[in-house]
Amino acid sequence: MKRFLALFLVLLPCMAVAGPLTSVARSCIPTDVQQLIVVDYRSLNNSPTAVALKNKLMPPQLADFEKALRAVGVVPDRDVDQLVFAMFRFKDKVEKDGKEVPRESLRILGVAQGQFAGKKLATRLVTQKIRGKKYRTYSIYPMANGLSMVMIDDFNMVFGFEEVLKASLDVYDGVQGRSLNSNSAVTDLMSGVDSDTIWSVLDPIGTQTMLRSALGDAAGLADYETIKNRLQGSRYGMTFNNGVELDLHVKTSDVVSASTLSSLLKVGVSFRKANSSEVEKSALEGVTVSAEASNLRIVFKADDAKFKDLLGTDLFAAVSK
Repeated sequence: MKRFLALFLVLLPCMAVAGPLTSVARSCIPTDVQQLIVVDYRSLNNSPTAVALKNKLMPPQLADFEKALRAVGVVPDRDVDQLVFAMFRFKDKVEKDGKEVPRESLRILGVAQGQFAGKKLATRLVTQKIRGKKYRTYSIYPMANGLSMVMIDDFNMVFGFEEVLKASLDVYDGVQGRSLNSNSAVTDLMSGVDSDTIWSVLDPIGTQTMLRSALGDAAGLADYETIKNRLQGSRYGMTFNNGVELDLHVKTSDVVSASTLSSLLKVGVSFRKANSSEVEKSALEGVTVSAEASNLRIVFKADDAKFKDLLGTDLFAAVSK
């Protein structure tokens, strides 16, 4: 069970640091969300531990976005207030045997809120001979590594691959598709975590994927196979006020499922403790697993020094892949 701590850490490569989701983000993210991640850059940069975590696990999408912003004169640490990543199910068509057939794939959409001064930014893009493609009233500008971006207004920028941006703008304008506002199963999960320093929500399929990675070999056991379809979603909040604390809630359909899942994870903790370095064992002492009615709850706590030590271990390298 090499990847036990993935339950807490598998999501962190997509760093999420927070505050409530903005109305623009809610309105331009398509409804069929598998995972939602929110980043408050100002809170992030106030915590050396959070910065160390970001530097260790910065995802390619975030690194590409920061690089592209700097290229047009935007300084992320100064100008970006909130960053949202939404992984959603994107529907399109592909040609097969001479016919167009429907296809569904997971895509990532980013929404950044900040002090962008949209008109000045557009002027800088023109100065650098970066030309936008018109899409109704919007201009979609190319960025690094195949990404594109569009300004919704002076304070909100959406970025991703071009076809994803067009789908987002269609949702935002009410031309085609529905927005996240119509997905109560996901938006209801936000309550209770969207004021934390770091928060994320996942739908049932996203929760299955997370727990499968977290459980490692134990995910193949009959008990997990029995309860995996009873997972109804999950959310986590993470704070850096006094050390690091992560509080994860997994919503199941009934008390028995939550209890069974709790038992599986407790076995995983014990197994890992018996096969870990001293630093890893010390970190695992900060893990508590419990069943609360039909919810599974996992809490991880560590002081700043202990967490920074954990960042350099083989365990962290394994669970963050």
